[in-house]
Amino acid sequence: MKTFYPKDFKEEQTTVWSFKQRGNWATHSGEYRGNWSPYIPRNVILKYSKTGELVLDYFCGAGTTAVECKLLGRRCIALDINDKAIELAKKNVDFNMKVPQLSFVDEGKHLEVYEPELKVGDARDLSFLQDNSIDLICAHPPYANIIHYTNSKEGDLSFFEIEDFLKEMSKVAKESFRVLKPGRQCAILIGDTRRKKYVIPLGFKLINVYLDAGFKLRELIIKRQHNCKTTGFWYANSIKYNFLLLAHEYLPIFEKPKSPVLLSVREREIDYGLVTPTLEPPLLKEKLDKLETTTVWILPEKDFEERLNKNIIDRYSAGKNCSIVTFVSRLKNETIFSEESIEKDKQLLFIKSPFLNNSPSFAKIEHYLKKVEEIVMQELPNLNGRGFVVIQTQDIRIDGYIEPLGKRIVDMLIHDNLWLKEIVIVTQEGANSKTQNPKEHLKIVHQYLLIYEVKK
Repeated sequence: MKTFYPKDFKEEQTTVWSFKQRGNWATHSGEYRGNWSPYIPRNVILKYSKTGELVLDYFCGAGTTAVECKLLGRRCIALDINDKAIELAKKNVDFNMKVPQLSFVDEGKHLEVYEPELKVGDARDLSFLQDNSIDLICAHPPYANIIHYTNSKEGDLSFFEIEDFLKEMSKVAKESFRVLKPGRQCAILIGDTRRKKYVIPLGFKLINVYLDAGFKLRELIIKRQHNCKTTGFWYANSIKYNFLLLAHEYLPIFEKPKSPVLLSVREREIDYGLVTPTLEPPLLKEKLDKLETTTVWILPEKDFEERLNKNIIDRYSAGKNCSIVTFVSRLKNETIFSEESIEKDKQLLFIKSPFLNNSPSFAKIEHYLKKVEEIVMQELPNLNGRGFVVIQTQDIRIDGYIEPLGKRIVDMLIHDNLWLKEIVIVTQEGANSKTQNPKEHLKIVHQYLLIYEVKK
């Protein structure tokens, strides 16, 4: 080993994590299929645990989390259903280090190097662990049946189709909730997949599984992938066949509440009329020289909205009629959107939500979601058979937890004529570098573009 720690490491402070280099300090390598960058567990472990605390990884793989726990002075239990993975993980954690080599600064007085406990086991059965015994869960499950990790070993979740995978992951989530201490966190990395040219929102579906188990959503982080080609052959085909390369994953940070969260205070708020949709004229400007071709758009701050709008209109309206509906905050109930203003045979309905930048209340959010659904259903008959609905939205934080509006809209818009084509992540250039001094919560710097194709 050349080094025990990454050079010039700084903890992530925003909701978009981007690691151009995978990371090869200590015994880390990318040889094991589908294993995650060690930068991810390193950030999670430092943010949500202290030295000497116990971290659980129930999808151990090659032992990336276990190695980081050893490097960072945490105790670790890591299991995997694949005995070959555990053999490899044991080799990766087999190195010597002394307390002065622990690669972080900590106020703890009793620093110690802990050897991880590695074992063959099933994430759905954590009966060997007591209730409320784990300080942090940090795991990277398979993405249903995208990559197989064993030779069809019984119980291997990487052989399950999506719906069965989610059912089995509900068992994992329930066990996670049981063993985790109240007030502590559970981090899970998950990505989407594509079937027959359309996106299957596996990330949002798995978030629902953990929320149904009783967790709250403390953070929803976007992890950018850097192995997507965007030039030459891929660029030409992205335009020709109108698809984007999947270039992001989700890292939800769940939290086990210390006590039940009461909704009665939220329900008393009544200010529904303060958010109204406004019909705008299409933004007909010059076309871009080059369109975005992946599901992560990093746009300059100076002309952020203009470039975003151009990418949407140029790619999805094909120069035909489109309507842009913008949700804005009003001082009184003034709904400008009306059925008479809608044109027939449109190619694109583009819904924008700038009011979300102003930390709206829970009541406004519920009203907003209801109006989005009403507008989409009202406009569907006016969109042609190969038209598109694009919804620009973003997550917000209320009472310390995330309201995942991208996920909530995807959950809500279930219709035979609407097919989810893309989930795009949009952020500004340099958003990470502007945030200084880590706080209790990460700064939300990403938005979503939910792109639906209309099929009649």
